[in-house]
Amino acid sequence: MKILTVDIGTGTQDIFLFDSNLDMENGFKLVIPSPTMMIHRQIKEATRLRTPILLTGKLMGGGPSAWAARDHASAGIPTYATPEASKTLDDEPAKVEKMGIKIVSDDEALALSGAVQHIELRDFDFPLIAETFSRFGIPLTNLAAVCVAVFDHGDAPPGFSDRQFRFDYLDERIKAKNALSSFAFLSDDVPPIMTRLQAVADSAKDLDAPLIVMDTAPAAILGAGFDPVVSARPRKIIVNLGNFHCLAFRLGEGGGPGVFAGVEGVFEHHTGEIDRPKLEGYIRALADGSLTHQTIFDDMGHGALVYGDHPLELDTPDWQIAVTGPRRSLFQGVIQPSSFSLHPYFAVPFGDMMLSGNFGMLAAAADLLPELNEPIRKSLQGKTGIAPWELES
Repeated sequence: MKILTVDIGTGTQDIFLFDSNLDMENGFKLVIPSPTMMIHRQIKEATRLRTPILLTGKLMGGGPSAWAARDHASAGIPTYATPEASKTLDDEPAKVEKMGIKIVSDDEALALSGAVQHIELRDFDFPLIAETFSRFGIPLTNLAAVCVAVFDHGDAPPGFSDRQFRFDYLDERIKAKNALSSFAFLSDDVPPIMTRLQAVADSAKDLDAPLIVMDTAPAAILGAGFDPVVSARPRKIIVNLGNFHCLAFRLGEGGGPGVFAGVEGVFEHHTGEIDRPKLEGYIRALADGSLTHQTIFDDMGHGALVYGDHPLELDTPDWQIAVTGPRRSLFQGVIQPSSFSLHPYFAVPFGDMMLSGNFGMLAAAADLLPELNEPIRKSLQGKTGIAPWELES
């Protein structure tokens, strides 16, 4: 049984082809530029050549691609976008037009096609991934499922904070089903407000396998938990330090009035807005239950939620904090010795930190597709053991 997992971040897209016949460590993997970075480079080259561009396709991750499009228009070079593609830049058309980017209909876009460079936007490009694997003799056929993770702010109403909107969504999902897999959906079940997840589902309608879409941060937290050292701790805080967003979950087994089994608390911030002392302060406050939503929100983060009053004691002989994500170096380096300083464990599930999100998606797939549960769980528990060459015999 094979499952393709694709974790799409700001800097990279991390791809893992799960094969239930293989040890997890022997699964085929790719860590390559993210779609938004690929679009960023295309637009930057068009800017260098002063070539007009037309953005079409789907809503996708912004950041680098959106900045490049804005700079292209600011340089006085004609820049066009179809209504769906323009949502990558901003959900509100007036704000897109204010950047100097003209929103055009599909018919107008067709009339422009000979005079501009056409750049198609989408987060998930299955044909490209399949072609890449095929060049190494690995056909992506007869897949049992495909899992894709992206970060989605959601479609906030005009004038409503997208940071608050996303955090309200996190609260809703935790209360609906207190498990990290509650942030994963079969493609037909994506909440209408999660427009980026829906765009991924729309771009993969031709797949011959079930599609699961998931939020990147809970996927990484869930995957980091398969590090054997992390999994041995019944209660812990796992921090995902992504390129754009930092998200920390306090996790436990429950016990005590008002304490949720599973997620006991969470905060989400922007990685670029925090340094190590600030991050450590927020982690300690999450652990003891004193962290408030307003504290994080007023610091330009998304917010915080603490469920129940069952604090996690950090000052114990054994660590209770694990870190994953491409910006985990925020916790590295020499700092002034202090009793305040935290010394977290750097999680490496199946020997590969960059694939934490992929392993988390696999665990979510086991929950959403019961027919796949047994082989996935067996692999995640390290109970396979066939070498790659044995598959060919």
